[in-house]
Amino acid sequence: MILQLKKLLLLVILPLVLLLLSLLIGSSQHIGFIELCQRIGLELGLYKGNDTTVLMGSMDTILWQVRLPRILLTFMVGAALASSGGTLQAIFRNPIVDPFTLGISSGAAFGAALAMLFPLLSVNVSAFLFGVCAVALTYFVSNAGLKTSIIGMVLAGMVISGVFTAMLTLLQYISDPYKLQAIVQWTMGNLHTASWSKVQNAFLPIVIGLIILILLRWKLNLLALGDQEAIAVGVNPKLLKLVMIGVATMITASAVAAVGVISLFGLIVPHISRMIFGPNNNIVVWANISIGGTFLLLIDDFSRAVMPFEIPIGVFTMIIGAPLFIYLMRRNEINWNS
Repeated sequence: MILQLKKLLLLVILPLVLLLLSLLIGSSQHIGFIELCQRIGLELGLYKGNDTTVLMGSMDTILWQVRLPRILLTFMVGAALASSGGTLQAIFRNPIVDPFTLGISSGAAFGAALAMLFPLLSVNVSAFLFGVCAVALTYFVSNAGLKTSIIGMVLAGMVISGVFTAMLTLLQYISDPYKLQAIVQWTMGNLHTASWSKVQNAFLPIVIGLIILILLRWKLNLLALGDQEAIAVGVNPKLLKLVMIGVATMITASAVAAVGVISLFGLIVPHISRMIFGPNNNIVVWANISIGGTFLLLIDDFSRAVMPFEIPIGVFTMIIGAPLFIYLMRRNEINWNS
């Protein structure tokens, strides 16, 4: 019990510490921890020092208009992708399912590329709409008229994902070099364009979706046991799966629309959460939010600090995530037939 309490406290303390330290990381200007605390105190009205010059200069713009929105957006996106991945893995009872299995990634990528070439809608709105459209197509393709099977949805998702990927390739082929570069960069994850407007656009759908997952987290344990067990306790598994898949789609599409495609993240983090806290979704849902946001923020801090130029975060998640997932797979003997 004490060990579990320490782990839960870690889920709260570690993200807060990293959120604060992330404000110190950047290639533009250096700021010390004491100066950062003074600036935060002055902004909150808690610091009454005579030296008001700490509020002046370009560093305040860098801190509050560049670094802070990027930090908040990164944490939200990490929490969204990890929570969505954990939810889908519980629903499908399959350890290799992630938020992009149902075609969300390729659909959103196509929508973003389409908006870049033909700006009828904003990139965020177009990516969100086509991400949702991909999931809807996956559901209708997998519905054989009698019922929708889990395996059928996964296979249909692979097909729909392939179709949207092919259409994305076609858009890249017909686009000019400047727009092609923007499309390719977006498909590798794009956090360096984070702004308060992107935080505002992503905030409501992601936070509302996470709240729904938190409220329904105990029902994920029933779905993980199977449909018959869920029916036995009075739960409609088909309706619950549709609701949970819809919520997972909403928060994933919002995350992808805000920052682009971040590969493997939603697949790996739920395994880390279960490795630490076990299979109980009452705790794992909270863990996915905390570990997902913290882990992606840590990767972004590394990507900003390791080189003077910007590297897409999707590159780092693939380089770091693939070996880590292989290690977890071999260490914990993931059951691929579950």
